[in-house]
Amino acid sequence: MPASALERIPGGYEALAVAVAVRRRVGLEWVASPLQRLLLSGPHPEGLGASPRDLRPADPEAGRRILAGAFVLGGATLTTGPRGDPWDRPSPVRPFAVALHEFGWLKDLAVHGDPGAWEALRLTLAWRRLFGRGNAFSWAPPVLERRVFNLACNLRALAGPASDAEADQVAGDLALQARILLAVRDGPLRAAEQATAAGVAGAALGGRAGEQLIERAVGRLRMVLPDTVTPDGGHATRSPQAALELFFDLVTLDDALAQRGISAPDDMMRAIDQLAGTVRFFTLADGRLAAFQGGEALPGAYVAAARAQDELRERPTPAARNGYQRLETGSLQVMADAGAPAAGPWSIAACAQPLAIEVLAGGRRLIVGSGWTPDVQGPQALRLVDAASTAAVSDASCGAPLAGFAAEALGPRLRGAYAILDVRRHEAPGAVWLELAHDGWTRRFGLRHERRLYLDAETDELRGEDRLTPLGGRSLADGRRFVPFVVRFHLHPHVSALIARDKRSVLLKAEGEETGWWLRNDALDVGLEASVHHQDGLTRHGQQIVLRGQARLDAGAKVRWKLSAARERAGEGQVDGAPPPE
Repeated sequence: MPASALERIPGGYEALAVAVAVRRRVGLEWVASPLQRLLLSGPHPEGLGASPRDLRPADPEAGRRILAGAFVLGGATLTTGPRGDPWDRPSPVRPFAVALHEFGWLKDLAVHGDPGAWEALRLTLAWRRLFGRGNAFSWAPPVLERRVFNLACNLRALAGPASDAEADQVAGDLALQARILLAVRDGPLRAAEQATAAGVAGAALGGRAGEQLIERAVGRLRMVLPDTVTPDGGHATRSPQAALELFFDLVTLDDALAQRGISAPDDMMRAIDQLAGTVRFFTLADGRLAAFQGGEALPGAYVAAARAQDELRERPTPAARNGYQRLETGSLQVMADAGAPAAGPWSIAACAQPLAIEVLAGGRRLIVGSGWTPDVQGPQALRLVDAASTAAVSDASCGAPLAGFAAEALGPRLRGAYAILDVRRHEAPGAVWLELAHDGWTRRFGLRHERRLYLDAETDELRGEDRLTPLGGRSLADGRRFVPFVVRFHLHPHVSALIARDKRSVLLKAEGEETGWWLRNDALDVGLEASVHHQDGLTRHGQQIVLRGQARLDAGAKVRWKLSAARERAGEGQVDGAPPPE
């Protein structure tokens, strides 16, 4: 059922949650049943097939730690001692347990040659003894998907030190897990990734077992790719990271199929080309991704590994993609989220942060958002408007994640989200500007938020205007005709801020830089508050600039601001450059 219909039906999400929970419980019980296992047993693998290559960079240091008996995963550490068993003890936090059962650490061990391969085999067989017959957590579809992919990409390394019987067990387990993955119907969110993982497993396995998996997985992939990859090449979740991760998986499958002498279908190759362009679009001057809609910035080396597979990486970067707008001059680079968040099952990690921006100056992050992703342990509140660099009215939100039983069954989908009303891009010699608008504050306050961004190449300035426009005079239920609003600029943790003596201009300086950038504005009040930012699995504290004002519900309000290089002492904080009139 479409998300818009669920919004209109009282108790719609709760009713859907009951139906999904029952269906999932029955489905998982059936998949785990001896009869289904028998039906899925299929032909046994006959040796190995291709050698799939996961192009994500390995972490040799993580592998060394595991060899020494320390697992550092999901932001937590479990010490077992050399050749210890991480499976027979509680995991410190849930993200750790997820990462442990996904087996992404296999590639970190594999780079250490024979010692790493022996340890990887020992840990895999130990997992098999405890969890090989099924477990609600370790065999949940998202965890199963990544484990199938990682086992397939490291199957040859595991088989190296294994006896014939052990190699046969590991290959048989992989075949069974891949078949179960294809048998699961868990909605569209991870359908393409699940089919890709099963296809990689099929390519890695020899004989009829591998051939059957390839045939079924590629057939499934062709069905679900059109829903997952949007016509302009973005991921349906609108997460830049999701696009990059799917690109990695599809390139691995394409290479593995080629090793088997199988041509990938045209629609899969088209998706790879489109996603490559999307990764190019979202890669900013510091080599990391733009961090929006539940996607992390990711380390530069990780992103570079994907860019290296882009045969068209020298092409000009498009100006717009997947609902985002990119603006850049010599020193400044701006990414603006000009699209509505994903809806329905695609919105599990979506953020209600309309018209949010990220700004890089001199190739370094200056203005950011919270960087929240599902992998961090940050609160769901970081998916809301106050955790982004945009405008907010009163203490309201314009969309919020599900909670309680509905969230447990459906995932923390976003509900009550805003719609984008206007996206206009103008370009002229030496300048580019955007005119954007959304309706997130219309239902409650009768206000339309309009954001105008003007990037001047000649002066190397970013000028902005945030306007709240009334759509028919009204007053609130308590009779008030004014409502407070804020415009927030979250700063990267390596950026410090200092308010000038005029109480309006704010000097921004990145670590190690002698000069900085002035943010001038005409707000009624300017303050600095605490902020948090997630990057590389760590939560770091920083600052945010908060511009405050009062909007009259029948007249609206506006705040103008300008970001320019601090080439000289600040003046009196006048905003001497607003976006050009229409």
